Amino acid sequence: MSIRERLAFLADAAARIGTRLDPAESARALVGALVPRLASAASVYLQESLFGQRDFADDLRLAAGPKQPEEAAHAAMAAGGALCHGQLLALPMKVRGRTLGAVLLEGHLSDEADMLMIGQLVAQAALAADNAHRYRQEAAAADTLQRSMLPNRLPRFAGVEITHRYLPASDHARVGGDWFDAIGLPGSRVALVVGDVMGHGMRSAAIMGQLRTSVQTLAALDLPPDQVLRQLDGLAQGLGENHLATCMYAVYDPVARRCTFANAGHLPPILVRADGRAELLDVPEGVPIGVGGVAFEPIEFPVCDGDRLVMCTDGLIEVRGEDITSGLENLRNALDGRRLTLDAQCDDVLRHLQIDDRSDDVAVLMADLTGIPAANVARWMLEPRRTTPSRIRRLIRATLNSWDLTDHIEITELLATEVVTNAVRFAGRPIELRLVQTEHLLVEVMDDEHTLPVLRDAHDDDEGGRGLQLVSRLARRWGATRTTSGKIVWFELTV
Repeated sequence: MSIRERLAFLADAAARIGTRLDPAESARALVGALVPRLASAASVYLQESLFGQRDFADDLRLAAGPKQPEEAAHAAMAAGGALCHGQLLALPMKVRGRTLGAVLLEGHLSDEADMLMIGQLVAQAALAADNAHRYRQEAAAADTLQRSMLPNRLPRFAGVEITHRYLPASDHARVGGDWFDAIGLPGSRVALVVGDVMGHGMRSAAIMGQLRTSVQTLAALDLPPDQVLRQLDGLAQGLGENHLATCMYAVYDPVARRCTFANAGHLPPILVRADGRAELLDVPEGVPIGVGGVAFEPIEFPVCDGDRLVMCTDGLIEVRGEDITSGLENLRNALDGRRLTLDAQCDDVLRHLQIDDRSDDVAVLMADLTGIPAANVARWMLEPRRTTPSRIRRLIRATLNSWDLTDHIEITELLATEVVTNAVRFAGRPIELRLVQTEHLLVEVMDDEHTLPVLRDAHDDDEGGRGLQLVSRLARRWGATRTTSGKIVWFELTV
């Protein structure tokens, strides 16, 4: 074999060995290169740790080739160099100061040039196996990180039933940054979120965790959907360059029966009407989070009880060789006229779109919008007068009696009086009181004063400051949120 032929052979063999992301595949490629050109038979033994098993140096696995005496492999690894036993040659596979296994060869191996070629190929295989092992370790860590940051079970909310599916990519090395969430907001509203960090691996999974946490924090401030995305965009830019993500943020109001969306370059949602008709909602596309300097446009849609909202990441609909529009239409067709239970619908969509061999993560969020009955909502507008607290107590008593919640009248009157009294002091326009009965009793007081109340310790000689202490101690939850026209102070009681 001429020098040129040897170099061409080495280049071709190294390319086949070095491009594998599986230690066993690298071992098989090495055996294919060695036999029959350089040896009559070859076997490769690798440490079990390369296959995700226990990390014992003495624990070897036959990775490729016919079974040969394992003792020779152990001897070569212990010696740290080549050992020859008749026509059997054993060479350790070493890389970066570690010994990963050994290669056993049979045949007449006296040609010095052949030995150099064998050594080069064994070194290439060792490097490829180690790279594959490191790659898998990082992918497994990224997968674990991503799963730990996603909710195992979403909370329950009044007026909406939610289910979800998350499936990692078939190739674990491509684990990405898909996420989903459902977050309770004041007024029995629910924020529904689906997002996708661009890229794959540990970095994308870590960025996903930061963005999901940021969305939860921003949602707690009860910002409008477009402002949530605007703030998230600024936070993403602070993480560094090229940290891009798409995100769909929706807020469902089960009392008003409307859904408000803001989109950051994500797939549009699909609304399946109660009669089974599935339609793509025309939500402004927007640009991905992290681009910066672009406003997000909110849009509101009326919804009806029994409608079903479907949101997903692009891993569900992407098909190689087809544009995203075709994938969306395939999803719409899979939903159109096939009204099933929520969980059955999720599973049916996954089967219909045949995503068993998916190259990207898949996140699906489905929500049945059931609404809160009008009979469970009471609302009044009252002038901010000194007599307003006593009037509110009478209204609360009558309403809770009609709802058969007489046991909760006293505490509701007490806490509502504290909140309303504070509103009367500062409000210049009518005060709105709203009661909502679900699994909990929600009490909301809205006025035109933008200053939020502050919970603080009240001393014995203080004239005020005890109202919020009572609310904080006796209510299940409470909060205060600014609105465009003032603020809302609310609290919940367990029914």
